[in-house]
Amino acid sequence: MTYTQRIAHLKPEGAYQVLAKSQALEKAGREIIHFEIGQPDFDTFENIRDAGIQAISTGQTRYTPPAGMLALKEAIAEAAGKERGLSFLPEQIVIGPGAKPLLFFPAMALIEPGDEVIYPNPGFPTYEAMIGVMGGVPVPVPLKEEKNFSFDLEAFDRLINERTRMIILNSPGNPTGGVIPTADLEHIAEAAKRYDAWVLSDEIYARIVYDGLEIPSIAGLPGMLERTIIVDGFSKTYAMTGWRLGYRIMPAGLAKKIDLLLTHSVGCSAHFTQVAGLEAVRGPQDRVREVVEIYQKRRDFIVAGLNKIPGVVCQKPQGAFYVFPNVKAFGKTSSELADMLLQEAGVAVLPGSSFGKFGEGYLRLSYATSMEIIERGLGKMREALESMVFVKPSE
Repeated sequence: MTYTQRIAHLKPEGAYQVLAKSQALEKAGREIIHFEIGQPDFDTFENIRDAGIQAISTGQTRYTPPAGMLALKEAIAEAAGKERGLSFLPEQIVIGPGAKPLLFFPAMALIEPGDEVIYPNPGFPTYEAMIGVMGGVPVPVPLKEEKNFSFDLEAFDRLINERTRMIILNSPGNPTGGVIPTADLEHIAEAAKRYDAWVLSDEIYARIVYDGLEIPSIAGLPGMLERTIIVDGFSKTYAMTGWRLGYRIMPAGLAKKIDLLLTHSVGCSAHFTQVAGLEAVRGPQDRVREVVEIYQKRRDFIVAGLNKIPGVVCQKPQGAFYVFPNVKAFGKTSSELADMLLQEAGVAVLPGSSFGKFGEGYLRLSYATSMEIIERGLGKMREALESMVFVKPSE
């Protein structure tokens, strides 16, 4: 049986592959420390959960308009605009069953075969996947460790050209936790305007930031609102990964086209899920702030612990809930090192190469887990890695 060329490049996502290996080891009786999955360990907040249950019990289980309930779109327009210092209208909001479909649909609406798309590398694997499915040309730009994993702007300037149709940004980023500073965003924005390129700004972690840092959105820069698509959602901020609810903010004309793609694919997002999302947006935000404070304590602990392991160098991420330690000193590929840690130490981490070629030499660990588990995992990692010979960096 043959399949189309448009899906020939697709590969499993690394996190799910490692999770499957971990679960197989657990089934065989091994204890595994899980750092591989980027999912909050908190239950969905109680008020949101109760709103969803109440919606089901009162029969709110029917179709809604494909682009989402008007009340939820109005709430998102108000809240997302306030967070970014911008003004949005409900007709600019498109609701979808998770953020992933809303990555694919704008790409489907805008990318023609042969169009070039710039994206961050290491970066979320779905970016490269969706570019290829649309027949676009993936153009990876390296993220520089010495710039807190922001864009290598020199490489960006070499790669952008008249064929560039879209630039994908992710800040705070997965897998690095890095934030793109305003000066870099301004540089990227000027290039986007010069080459008439769209910008897809993945801001799913925008509220999970530390040390009082404010996360700028490229949409807020002059002339960028009309060419920017913002992706956000409920999974990370409100611990709603399984509810499958995300949204896009975009120019109203494009939103109408995405509405049609939703109509003919998923139909609509679940009614009761949207009711729960409405409570998330309209309800109290205290729990969000509490959880971010917990993540920050975990971040500080895991970064300090990793940097105590000889051969490991770990920057302190500014947002999200991942660390991306440099492990090049061990002289092994990131896949070899990750597999060794899983098989010998019972610690599940992701190889940086799962996030693209520029992720080689790094590991990704999610600290969306308890402090006790982090401490135990660090101990097992240290024990396994201390027995290895590593090449000390030149001074």
